[in-house]
Amino acid sequence: MSDEKIWPSRRGFLTGSLAAGTALAAGTVRAATPDPLITTVQPWASELGEPVDAVPYGMPIRFESHVVRRNVEWLTESPYSSINFTPIHALEGTITPQGCAFERHHSGAIELSKSDYRLMVNGLVERPLVFTFEDLMRFPRHVMTAFCECAANGGMEWGGAQLQGCQFTQGMIHNMEYTGVWLRDILAEAGLKPEARWIFAEGHDASSNGRSMPLEKALDDVMVAFFANGEALRKEHGYPVRLVVPGWEGNMWVKWLRRIGVYDRAVESREETSKYTDLMKDGRARKWTWVMDAKSVITSPSPQAPIRHGPGPLVITGLAWSGHGRIARVDVSVDGGNSWAPARLSGDVKPKALTRFHYDMTWDGSEMLIMSRAIDETGYVQPTKAQLREIRGLNNVYHNNAIQVWWVRANGEVENVEIA
Repeated sequence: MSDEKIWPSRRGFLTGSLAAGTALAAGTVRAATPDPLITTVQPWASELGEPVDAVPYGMPIRFESHVVRRNVEWLTESPYSSINFTPIHALEGTITPQGCAFERHHSGAIELSKSDYRLMVNGLVERPLVFTFEDLMRFPRHVMTAFCECAANGGMEWGGAQLQGCQFTQGMIHNMEYTGVWLRDILAEAGLKPEARWIFAEGHDASSNGRSMPLEKALDDVMVAFFANGEALRKEHGYPVRLVVPGWEGNMWVKWLRRIGVYDRAVESREETSKYTDLMKDGRARKWTWVMDAKSVITSPSPQAPIRHGPGPLVITGLAWSGHGRIARVDVSVDGGNSWAPARLSGDVKPKALTRFHYDMTWDGSEMLIMSRAIDETGYVQPTKAQLREIRGLNNVYHNNAIQVWWVRANGEVENVEIA
């Protein structure tokens, strides 16, 4: 491995050996001297804590104040048409707290009350209708967990290793449990005409972010959602009503849903012609690339979550997902892809939702190149950057689902790199 080039790393050329660890359960840690945090009564054990209702809406403890969304100021011209990133490096499990879930706005987050909310359904329907929020709440309700990933997640990495942090490279994603009603039930209430083939969804915000969608998808698993993780949607996530479009790119998940138009063809709006198309190697652009292909990322260790405990038992963990269905397997490599070993899939593996994986090993303190590779139930295998670039070149922005490589140094610090 010493003759392998790391490209491009902002901190130069990597040399040295790589560790290939084996799984080993953590042993009992014995203190050489008495630990006063155990042997001495501490203030928190000798006085009263806060009473109930000290904080009517519970917030994270101050020791976790670093676990927040963050943006990259130079990434967009305006914060009103911009994005921030989920701190996936600091989270466990699969459900993303709403307060940590990334935001993407085209004209800023709007404040819209339930009493002022309206949803219009028109076009090729038998009965054009306008629904209030209370009208929508009368439809049968359903619960579904799904990931929402921005099509540009990882987009800065097409040209090389750029952003130092799992949050910034792969954090345009969240995974929540949604409660709402099926879009197909609303469309059935309006009555579809025989020539209906597409819908066009748009929001109440100034941009409207209109997107066309084939009727087959609209009638399948698309939800008109009111709740996320058991509570009302947050303002930044489309309160009081948004679309949930499982497995498809996040720009289709129209927030503050205002209108569903039914047509015999796609509308071809700005957001689906000049935006959200994939520039190919030969200069042509693909459109209608809605599905988010299988992907994974190691969240810890990672640049914002280095190894602090030194050599010994080490848990490598991360997330995997696929817009095609369930994750079937995740492999982990600690030697830059020369060898792979299967990780454990932890918890319930749901279709079109985040899956948590863990890989247990013993780290000897040597440098490592760690990476994960997802395989979904269709047999699709997460590609390398080289494989993607062979087809799409270097000038794309969207749908970068390439394998992410982290360089773990002997001191436990981690950097975003590429292997060429």
